Amino acid sequence: MNLSFFIARRYLFSRKSHNAINVISAISVCGIAIATMAMVTVLSVFNGFGGIVEGLFSAFDPHLKITVREGKVFSYDTPAFGEALRHPAIQTVSESLEENALFKFEDQQVPVRVKGVSEEFRLMTDMERLMVDGTFRLQEDVVNYTTLGAGLAATLGARPGFINPVEIYAPRRNVRVNLANPSAAFTTGYAQIGGVFTLNQPDVDEQMAIIPIRLSRELFSYENEVTSLDIKLNADASVKKTKKEIERLLGDGFLVEDRYEQQRESYRMLQIEKWVTFLILAFILLIAVFNVVGSLSMLIVEKKADIGSLQNMGASNRLVARIFLYEGWLIAFIGIITGMVTGLLLCLLQQHFGLLRLSNVPGAYIIDAYPVIVKFTDLMVVFGVVSLIGLLTVLYPVNNLRKQLSAVNVNGKQ
Repeated sequence: MNLSFFIARRYLFSRKSHNAINVISAISVCGIAIATMAMVTVLSVFNGFGGIVEGLFSAFDPHLKITVREGKVFSYDTPAFGEALRHPAIQTVSESLEENALFKFEDQQVPVRVKGVSEEFRLMTDMERLMVDGTFRLQEDVVNYTTLGAGLAATLGARPGFINPVEIYAPRRNVRVNLANPSAAFTTGYAQIGGVFTLNQPDVDEQMAIIPIRLSRELFSYENEVTSLDIKLNADASVKKTKKEIERLLGDGFLVEDRYEQQRESYRMLQIEKWVTFLILAFILLIAVFNVVGSLSMLIVEKKADIGSLQNMGASNRLVARIFLYEGWLIAFIGIITGMVTGLLLCLLQQHFGLLRLSNVPGAYIIDAYPVIVKFTDLMVVFGVVSLIGLLTVLYPVNNLRKQLSAVNVNGKQ
């Protein structure tokens, strides 16, 4: 066994003449352990919320979404699209036509982002998972249905089962407004309320309504144009590989986005919040680690006699300094391992028993308890950051000891 490590281990676990050194060492270990535990649990909770958000988006967003880079709508009746949409990895293709319109229900009027979809949209998404009232329907016989976002339904005061339909007013394209008869500048349509859904995303829940694409084309005077093509891939297909191949076939005029790119801002915000919180905890850890400096400094003062004895027996300054370097590392390492094990245990208990709940009222939120997902990469980041901070902090008192030993040797030679 390495002599420096052996002596450092004996110093750490042996009783000191001053009890304060034992107390400060214990405080150092506890401080590092608590900060490490907080890092592990906080990152895991953010991963859990990210998983919830990803699950909601995956129920609504397609695997791939094709839009035009310039303009609003496009026609996909071209040889390039024909070849791209015959890709063996593609399972389902759904048309989508989004525009702004005005919804009127009884006395309420609200500007709405209308999303017209084809029947394949049922196969594309898991809308039943997102429904909070009614069912998802597009058309039955000659009756058109609309599915409203939860916030939009609350603003309109509308619910499934109401007899009165929603009136939809869409501005006519390329038509000048006649001030004498402004209603002539709008196309009017009607749709019954089929259901209400929620994505827990304000710009969707408060503004979006889903209608049949046939009704959307009638309202906005389009023939076969779409604003996007939504693609569902086979279960064993590679999203990244298929995306690149479709981009190659369609050229630079079209944008192909996967789910993360479709919700880029939401995912980015989650990541920013996660790592900013991690940095705040890292600063708290830095303060806790300074207890190690105090513990080592006091230990060096107490062990001056031992240092002199080791030097008399032929120990070099490097060996003596390394003893206290290992001492500081041992304190930090014990704190790191204790904190990571405790953090993982807390995450495991939260996953299985939901100890920390979002609300005491069951069903008040999508989930009742804080979600937790432990990622190996996060554990490695925590271990690396805490180890680096501990290492750099320990170097300060050890370097001071080296300078003192060097000064003593110089004076002794003189």
